[in-house]
Formats: sequence, C-alpha cells, structure tokens
Amino acid sequence: MSEEINHNRRGFLGMTAITLAATQLVVPVAASAQTAEPSSGKLPPIRPGTNTSFATIKQIDAGTLNIGYAEAGPADGPVAVLLHGWPYDIHSFVDVAPLLASQGYRVIVPHLRGHGTTRFLSASTRRQAQQSVIAADVIALMDALKIDRAIIAGFDWGARTACIVAALWPERCKALVSVSGYLIGSQESNKKPLPPKAELQWWYQYYFATERGRAGYQANRNAFNRLIWQTASPKWQFDDATFERSAASLENPDHVDIVIHNYRWRLGLAEGEPQYDELEARLAKFPVIGVPAITLEGDSNGAPHPDPAAYRSKFSGKYTHRTINDGVGHNLPQEAPQAFAEAVIEVDTY
Repeated sequence: MSEEINHNRRGFLGMTAITLAATQLVVPVAASAQTAEPSSGKLPPIRPGTNTSFATIKQIDAGTLNIGYAEAGPADGPVAVLLHGWPYDIHSFVDVAPLLASQGYRVIVPHLRGHGTTRFLSASTRRQAQQSVIAADVIALMDALKIDRAIIAGFDWGARTACIVAALWPERCKALVSVSGYLIGSQESNKKPLPPKAELQWWYQYYFATERGRAGYQANRNAFNRLIWQTASPKWQFDDATFERSAASLENPDHVDIVIHNYRWRLGLAEGEPQYDELEARLAKFPVIGVPAITLEGDSNGAPHPDPAAYRSKFSGKYTHRTINDGVGHNLPQEAPQAFAEAVIEVDTY
C-alpha cells in the first residue's frame, strides 16, 4: 500500500517535494522513526461500538460559525480537543470521549464546518474549506470556550487540522496525536503528479473537480460516503446503524459546498480567501512541529497515506510512532478507541 500511495492526498494531497522523494522508496519505519507497542495504560478494555451517542450537543458562536460540539469530563480537567475527518463526524470519538473523561480530561469534540449542527453565522460568508481556515475554526472555538491550551488529536481532515494548529499556534497546543502523521500541504506541492497507481486512489478528488461530481455527491451522498468508509477501512465490519448516525451529520446544508471547495482548493481549482494568505504561506514552507507528538497508523488503512518514515523529520519534539494492528483502518479512533485514548493520555506525559 505504501509503495503505491505514500503521498497522502486524503490527509493532504502532497506533503513536500522531500517527502515525495522519500516515499518513492520503501523504507522500514524502524530506520528513521521511533516505534512502540501500544501501552497497557490505565484504561479498562472497551469493545468498539459500546457507546452510540453523546449525552448532549452544545452550541457556541466562534469566529464565523456557530459550532456544535460534544463535551465530556470535568470542566476543570486538562483539555483534549478531538477532530474528525471526512466523511465522518463526531461519532468517530463516541467511545474515546468517555475513556478520556474517566481519566479526568475535559473532552471537546466539535463538528467541523459543514458537518452536524455547526452552522455559519451569516448567509453571506463564503462556504470554503482551505486547510488553514479549519484550523482557524479550532482556535476560534478554543477562544470562545476560554481554553488556553489543549491536546489536539484527530484523523483525516482532523489530523491535518491538528498538525496545522500545532505548527502555527504551538502555544495553544500542549501535545499532538495525529493519525497518518504529518499532513500539512500546499497548492504548489499538489501540482506535482503522482504515479498512476497513486493517482487512482484519488478518483473522487477528480470527480469533485467537475460539476457532474458536485451533482453526483449531492444526489448520492450516502452511497458515496458508505463506499469511502468501506474502501478506507476494508476490515471494519460496521453496521447500518453506525453508518447512519454519522451520515445524518453529513446532511448539513453547507456540507456539499465545504467538501467540494476543500478538494478543489487542494488542486488549485478554487481560490482561498486573502485573509488566510499569510497562514498558507507559512504552511507552504512545511514547518516542523515542535510540540510532543504521537502519530498512529492502522495496519489496514485502505486510504492513501504516507509511510511513517517519510514524515519522521517533521517532528522535532519528543515523538513516538505506533502502528495499531488487528485490521484497523482509516477511522482509527472509532475502530480502535482504546489505542487512540491511550495515545492522548501518553502524549500528555511527554
């Protein structure tokens, strides 16, 4: 898998020219990245799917959004902000949140823009989703909740966003947990073509580049997203109820606009907004992340993802990479909640 698609457009289309060069080789992870077995931790064993919902969804105005978020744990506990990806929602953390809450963490799980109960405050605000704006949403949420620092953890869009917060606002990020590693990209790096087998993995990206693709996603959203779930996590035997709980969040009225802009922006087919140009310029330099970090990867991730050796040099602080075995796919926190929660707890000790 890594030989074909080491350049992760799902997390982000391209990482850097250096990373691309590195990923043309099959490099054993142990040669350049610290690895570790899952820690035993203090968490009781939990069967994935034990929990099916959050007690309540709260709403708060933050930046340009009214953000819907789940919260668990004591109000005065150390904060962990958990960020989902596409096409998923906060239910990816429905088992992780109570595990962390049981250890005294205040857990915040927001719906990203275009998902769930998150809404734009103004009808005139452009429905866009370049990489920096989603990270800015997280900072705005932390400001609104009066959270100075937090552990930021996520997967897919959420992992990329967590990496960006750690890179651009390290004073707000106590530590980082990122599934599939360093996922910061740039439009310039995304101009570089990948080998054909790698490009094949991104069929939906090119589909979304067309108006036919927009119309197709709008008309066939559930079937489309179920297919992504199946291919990204080929060994995850999720049931209809599990999928439908998350699918409901993708009926957000802004969802299609947000998803289409996100993927078109990556390819340079849609413009961002000038107020984020400075942030994007900083990200285009692929800044090294200095906060303590743990990166995770499922052994059966069917989505495009980089080899861990390719991004080891992007973490300069205390760092561990861990591969989670037993058929774990792309939606790692929902498929392996104990491993994800243990990573959050462990990185807090670094």
